[in-house]
Amino acid sequence: MDKTLTTAATGLSAQQRFVEVIANNLANVNTTAYKKVRHVFQDLLYETVRPMGVTAASGVEPLPDVQIGSGTELVATTRQFAQGTITETGNMLDLAINGEGFFQVLRPDNTIAYTRDGSFTVNRNGEIVTSQGYFLEPRITVPDNATEIRISRDGIVTAIVDGNQADEREIGRITLVRFVNPAGLRSVGDNLFLATNASGPPIEEQPGTNNTGELIQGHLESSNVDLVQEMVNMIIAQRAYEINSKSVQTADTILGTAVNLKR
Repeated sequence: MDKTLTTAATGLSAQQRFVEVIANNLANVNTTAYKKVRHVFQDLLYETVRPMGVTAASGVEPLPDVQIGSGTELVATTRQFAQGTITETGNMLDLAINGEGFFQVLRPDNTIAYTRDGSFTVNRNGEIVTSQGYFLEPRITVPDNATEIRISRDGIVTAIVDGNQADEREIGRITLVRFVNPAGLRSVGDNLFLATNASGPPIEEQPGTNNTGELIQGHLESSNVDLVQEMVNMIIAQRAYEINSKSVQTADTILGTAVNLKR
């Protein structure tokens, strides 16, 4: 009876984690370029019980072993880097990547992080930064007298100075990076990822080459969370939690009956 309780307890714990993953996806349904998290379950060890009866030496095949499971656990969560919907914003510093690439940004600790969030702005020094103030790498500085910024699909950044359309100056180039296994990236918050051994090192490319994707100015990538699917997953997790809870109650009832029989 203890096994029934512990097995059901693993189910309760796993479904609780499942709900937490779903809740995080739902919370980020409107987060720019957010990539949904997928859950991975795994069954636990099995206890093998050999049945009583004939043996192989008797010339008759023995009955198959009885295997009793120990429950389940949530063993991993993985990012799904499917392309999100690209939505027009009209902001000249908003950039969407139509492909597999990532922007490079410099964090305050001088480490490079990677993001799909292209909602950039300009700081007081004219440098292009993320909404958190992290520098876009390579650094690009916008002239004080720039009245318009143009960013081509292959990453060339130009500025129109003093409203003079004939005075268009190149002020920098945006490069993207790609990874052999983006699912191996480590999320650190702020829509940022760090490279790991699992992801492989970043491979720097010009936008539009080797599947990194082209840049689309004045647009942003939406979250790739499917709201309907996440709500369905939430219902499934809730029902599974209820069933495991019922198993605990049933085991407790049987155990109580057995105790009363001894009195």
